[in-house]
Amino acid sequence: MIERLIHDLLKEIGEDPTREGLEKTPARVAKAWEYLTSGYKQNVHDILNEALFTEEYDEMVVVKDIDLYSLCEHHLLPFVGKCHIAYMPSRKIVGLSKLPRLVEMFARRLQVQERLTTQIAQTLNEVLQPRGVAVVIEAIHMCMLMRGVEKQNSKAVTSAMLGAFRENAETRAEFMELIRSRGGLVI
Repeated sequence: MIERLIHDLLKEIGEDPTREGLEKTPARVAKAWEYLTSGYKQNVHDILNEALFTEEYDEMVVVKDIDLYSLCEHHLLPFVGKCHIAYMPSRKIVGLSKLPRLVEMFARRLQVQERLTTQIAQTLNEVLQPRGVAVVIEAIHMCMLMRGVEKQNSKAVTSAMLGAFRENAETRAEFMELIRSRGGLVI
């Protein structure tokens, strides 16, 4: 179905979909779109449930600089960036590798950055029931770079602060400082 639509789209923009460089494009695009929207076929419970653990740890857990790639639902153009997540456990923790998987699941859907940020935060809040959750996403949107305002150096930053991160300025400030530092690990 997608292949036929892309074939027709190529004709509509004035191209010849049968020429050598384009003859396999509809199949390639269909395969790419299946991957880029694979988040619709995933669910939170399959990603997180096997990795929830009871632990008495009660300090902040931060995973930062999670690469993300998504498609803007308004123009179907990519936006790319980094996601930073923190939570303050209340007896439940989640395997650290599950946080990037959660980001990827929601990012692999047609999105707006604001909703993506909120979905990640609310999901962690529901599943972990922590004392607080914080999510910050910094992204560059191709719809702003390639068309419209064409502002090459603009970056969108969104945040969702729940629980202790919303209620306590010091907790929020600690998280913001932790994601601001860009030093690498020394191993």
